[in-house]
Amino acid sequence: MAALPTAIPSPSESVWYLGPFPLRAYALAIMAGIVAAIWLTRRRWAERGGDPETVLEITFWAVPFGIVGGRVYHVVSSPEAYFGPDGDPWKAFAIWEGGLGIWGAIALGALGAYLGCRRQGVRFAVFADAVAPGLLVAQAIGRLGNWFNQELFGGPTTLPWGLEIDPMSPTFPAEYAPDTLFHPTFLYEMVWNLALAAVLIWADRRFRLGHGRVFWLYVAGYTLGRVWIEALRIDPAEMIGPFRLNVWTSIVVGLVALVAFVVVGRRHPGRETTVQLEPAADEGKDQNPEVADAR
Repeated sequence: MAALPTAIPSPSESVWYLGPFPLRAYALAIMAGIVAAIWLTRRRWAERGGDPETVLEITFWAVPFGIVGGRVYHVVSSPEAYFGPDGDPWKAFAIWEGGLGIWGAIALGALGAYLGCRRQGVRFAVFADAVAPGLLVAQAIGRLGNWFNQELFGGPTTLPWGLEIDPMSPTFPAEYAPDTLFHPTFLYEMVWNLALAAVLIWADRRFRLGHGRVFWLYVAGYTLGRVWIEALRIDPAEMIGPFRLNVWTSIVVGLVALVAFVVVGRRHPGRETTVQLEPAADEGKDQNPEVADAR
């Protein structure tokens, strides 16, 4: 297919071989995202007074839980490829072929992080605030894997940044002409996530957010973008009424996050003074300077 000057071409390969060992772009993108998230989180954790090495210990719990949770959500929300008439149940375990649902990854990843925080004797809410921007950076980098796999793109478009998909690719929709360009939803989410990460870092420093409010702001902001990006996608997905399951999930989770952000802010207007777990009697110390002075 001849490339249009203003179109975004899709990579011709997504797997390379190092001898007999395959190097898959999807896996490399996920690993690169994890490394970037750890780097940023270590810096933010140190700014809050924590030991950067603690981040690695917690990561050893959070990442495996997150991968399992992401895969489970993907399989449940897109079951046709695995349990449909032509599906293969064994492919549910083939994570290297792509397919991680962000909601499952966040849910089980948070459980793993909580367990890691408890083992390290640090506050989960502080860690959640520290890791939130890093999660967005990791998600942005991870979307490059979808680009290499030529998957999860949007509907047809005539915009100058339309995405080319190889007509011979199994992901190319049969109902469209071979020269059709599609919305590059991977790029939309990358830009959204990176911009939101910058906003979180700015808001955290400007307003001294604490007690999990940066994390809840991350969830609310991400779901806002995911609603319109998900609505553009045309890959097979479970539908509930007129919308995809992920759209409904984004709406519900986003509303919960907004409520949590407001409620936590009213109960804990300041920021924690330490990352270490302390007896409940010391919680009264977690106030911002203005509130403390007013007393």
